[in-house]
Amino acid sequence: MEVVPRRSYVQPFSGTKKEFGVVLRNLRKERGLTQAALALEAGLTRVYIGFVECGVRGPTLPILEQIAAALGMKASEMLQCLEASREKPPT
Repeated sequence: MEVVPRRSYVQPFSGTKKEFGVVLRNLRKERGLTQAALALEAGLTRVYIGFVECGVRGPTLPILEQIAAALGMKASEMLQCLEASREKPPT
């Protein structure tokens, strides 16, 4: 019997959603949190956090505030991190 690889219908995005996802992942890892721990603290699901980090989903403002609070920061500080990441030259 041939094993057929499972196809994913969720395609990661590029642009702002992807850039924000990278920032979120970096902030989460800097704090030593897993996706599950961050999700629990923010009142979200691990799958949702994973989708945001991959750029599949973009958080609404209320959810951004929940995520930021779970990371011990303000939503505006997260957006400043996003802007700062855009100013860095690619490595």
